[in-house]
Amino acid sequence: MEFNYKPKGVCARLITVELDGETIKKVTFMGACSGNTSGISKLVEGRNAKEVIKTLRGTRCGSSQTSCPDQLSWALEGALNAE
Repeated sequence: MEFNYKPKGVCARLITVELDGETIKKVTFMGACSGNTSGISKLVEGRNAKEVIKTLRGTRCGSSQTSCPDQLSWALEGALNAE
């Protein structure tokens, strides 16, 4: 199942996640720092979405209240709730 999420407070304009049940198959960020977000994607693919949410939720970028990893946790939660 593919789910699109529009992140808030970060450079990324769109996060697309593909799940197989609770397993993350693929993550794509559009409009963000490609080195960092492609690295995040590789680290989470194949992992359990609920575990990744717990790990990434609340991650901040500098003085911002959020980050791309934090926004990914919200995207994953949305995808899980959409199933």
